[in-house]
Amino acid sequence: MCENPYYTAEQHGDFDLFELEDFVLEQGATLRNASLAYKTFGQLNKEADNAILFPVMFSGTHAAMATYVGSELALNPEKYFIIIPNQLGGGLSTSPHNTQGEYGGASFPMLSIGDDVRAQHKLLNEHFGIRTLQLVTGWSMGAQQTYEWAVRYPNMVTRALPIAGTAKTTPHCGLYVDVFCEALNSDPAWKNGAYKNANDVSEGLCRMARVFAMMGASHELFNEKSWSNFGFSSTEDFLAGFWENWFLPMDPNNLLCMAKKWRSGDVSQHTGGNLESALHRIKAKMLVVAFKQDMFITEADCRREQQMIANSEFVSISSQWGHFSMLGMSRDDFKIINSCLERLLAAPV
Repeated sequence: MCENPYYTAEQHGDFDLFELEDFVLEQGATLRNASLAYKTFGQLNKEADNAILFPVMFSGTHAAMATYVGSELALNPEKYFIIIPNQLGGGLSTSPHNTQGEYGGASFPMLSIGDDVRAQHKLLNEHFGIRTLQLVTGWSMGAQQTYEWAVRYPNMVTRALPIAGTAKTTPHCGLYVDVFCEALNSDPAWKNGAYKNANDVSEGLCRMARVFAMMGASHELFNEKSWSNFGFSSTEDFLAGFWENWFLPMDPNNLLCMAKKWRSGDVSQHTGGNLESALHRIKAKMLVVAFKQDMFITEADCRREQQMIANSEFVSISSQWGHFSMLGMSRDDFKIINSCLERLLAAPV
C-alpha cells in the first residue's frame, strides 16, 4: 500500500464508494473487499429510465469529465441521472496503490475493460435498480468501455457515443501503449514496481508525459506555437506546465494497470475474435466521434469500426489538440462535443 494524497476527495471532489465485495476478475483472480468509486449528478426518476453512464479515460477521474455536466449542457442533471464511474485500478476505486496484501502494488492482478463494465453493471443493477440507459458515452478508454457496454449488454443501452476510442485496440495503438509504459518504468527508481513513494519515480513519469505530449496533441499545436493561446510561454513551459503537471501526482503502478487494460481492449472476445460479429450485436443508436488530428486513435480506425455498426453515424472534429480535444482546452472543441451529445440524446429510438 502506497499512500498518495492525489487520490482523495480533496483533489477530485466528493464521490461515493460501491462495495463490490469479493469481485472475481475475468482473468480469474479475486479482488477481495473491492470498491468502485463513482459520482452522480441529478436524480433517478421513479421509472429508473433517465440514467446516463459516463465512464472515464486513462489516468482520469470523474472530476475531469464533470465539466460536461450542467443545466445548460446536453448532460443536464435537471433532466438526467448521470453516473460517472471511476476505473478499477484508476486510483479512487480499488487500485494497486491502495491495496494491501498479496495484490498490492505491482502484484495487482490483470484487469480488463470487461471487469470495469461488469462492476458498473453491478452498481447500476444492485444499488440503483437501473435496467435501461438513455446513453453511454466516454472518451478514449471511456470509449472502450462504451463499446463494451453496447456489445455486452445490448438490450440495456439505448444510445451510445464513443469518443476517440475503438472497440478493439489496434496494433499501432498497442505499440504506443508499450512505448509510454517503457518510458515510465525505464526510471531505475521504479524498482519493478516496488518503490516506496510515487514521487520517487518522477523521472519516469516525466518521460511518459513527454511521450503523451508528442502523440496526444497535433504537430500543428507545437509547430505553430498555439500553446501560447492557452497561457504557456514556451514549448518547455507547455511540456512542464500541462503534460508533466498532469502525470506527476499519479501512482506509476496505477497507470501501468490501466495501460494493460487499454492495450487488451477487444469486444471481439465475445464472438470468438470476429470484430464485425461483435459490433453487429449492438442495438443502440450510435454516434461515433473521432478527432481528425488524433494520433492515438486515428480517424480512420474509428470510421472503420463505425461502418460495421448498424444504426450509426460518424462525426469527425478538427482540432489542434488532437486526442486531447476532449479536455475542452479550446471552447470551440467543448461546444462541438456537447452538440454531439445533445444531438444523439434528442434522436428518437
